[in-house]
Amino acid sequence: MLASRTSHFVESVIRDMTRLSLKHNAINLAQGFPDFPAPLELKRAAASAIMDDYNQYSITWGAKDLRDEISRKAREYNHIDADPDTQITLTCGSTEAMMATMLALINEGDEAIIFEPFYENYGPDAAVSGAVPRFVPLNDDNSINEDALYSAFNNKTRVLILNTPNNPCGKVFTRGEMKMIADLCADNDVIAVTDEIYEYILYDNKKHISIGSLEDMKDRTITISGFSKTYSVTGWRIGYALAEKELSSAIRKVHDFLTVGAPAPLQHACVTALRFPDSYYKELAAMYDGKRKFLFDALIKSGFKCKEPEGAYYILADLPDGVKMDDMEFAKYMVREVGVAAVPGSSFYKSEAGKHKLRFTFSKKDETLKEAARRLTHLNV
Repeated sequence: MLASRTSHFVESVIRDMTRLSLKHNAINLAQGFPDFPAPLELKRAAASAIMDDYNQYSITWGAKDLRDEISRKAREYNHIDADPDTQITLTCGSTEAMMATMLALINEGDEAIIFEPFYENYGPDAAVSGAVPRFVPLNDDNSINEDALYSAFNNKTRVLILNTPNNPCGKVFTRGEMKMIADLCADNDVIAVTDEIYEYILYDNKKHISIGSLEDMKDRTITISGFSKTYSVTGWRIGYALAEKELSSAIRKVHDFLTVGAPAPLQHACVTALRFPDSYYKELAAMYDGKRKFLFDALIKSGFKCKEPEGAYYILADLPDGVKMDDMEFAKYMVREVGVAAVPGSSFYKSEAGKHKLRFTFSKKDETLKEAARRLTHLNV
């Protein structure tokens, strides 16, 4: 007999598309990992940490030197004051930070507000923790549907999950939108749980705003981020959660029994990452901006309909006119016949809207994107 809470789960569609891509020798624009090297200085720091014997358990909630650096970074970039000793928890990626947070906060039957489109993990996170997800679709221009958001709050609402910049659509929530969300959370005694893993990947002068920096939100926000995307080390699995002391204490207890601790030598290496100069982050955004524009143009020329994302490194595209297949069928056709892998849009929607969309990542080398663009010219629909 299987547990009912997971009986309806399917394996990650994103990871399944990667496996299909490998089987058919397709270009993988499905899973959001770079196919170019991580920064050399960071790799050297990891090797040095191993050779210096940081190979045993660190403190469960994270190495002191890294928590100190995260505290400084949070203060300077996110405008959040977080005591490194009591308010910062290192986790096995932001994925575990989200799961530990939900398990620490949710009682069976509590509701979790989730904006749609959403990262595919949020639904299972809610189910495992016992939460009932309440999805709030964004408008066609990715602005907040205020009526839908207001009506989503009720006396069962416990958390609101906010992902900015958003995966998959690239929306960057504005200060005005954050203020509206903050006011609703305060009025309804709801905790904001934020996924800010793409916080440095921004375009067109967009600014990243952490809702935890807003008035009245410091004590009712769990700010989640990590190192995977900013430093091109998705396999390291180093993430963290910032929260006030009582919330952090609850998260740490769950984290302790979930994973004990994040990889010790890689934690020490991440101290080096947080000491990179400001120029690193400007160059990172500029690099991805060029890739964004290239893939956008290639998709438009191939018949897809899409908008340039404001942040992160994905493009969510409507299928070309004339396609009779749904998103899953068309994604598999693309892998087999075109040689380019993308993620079916229904992975990111509760509603039917995703059945006519695919998500592409541009976190790839220029030559990878050029070959993908060449293959897309052979798309025949």
